[in-house]
Amino acid sequence: MTIRVRKFVGTFALFALAIVWTLLGMALAQSILLSTNSLLAWVYYIVVGIGWALPAMPLVKWMSKPDPEKVKPR
Repeated sequence: MTIRVRKFVGTFALFALAIVWTLLGMALAQSILLSTNSLLAWVYYIVVGIGWALPAMPLVKWMSKPDPEKVKPR
């Protein structure tokens, strides 16, 4: 797979990851944080807001992997 195709596929995968992560984070917040204090809610939203980067890092690394060198015939 060329780098161009990997970036194309990875863009949609990152977009899907962001949407799913956001929806899960909001659903979890509604079910857990309704009766808690605001400090805990702040901490939760900061952790969840930054947390999507952990699963995104391997995907970005895969997307930016260079193409293998093609061997030219002599």
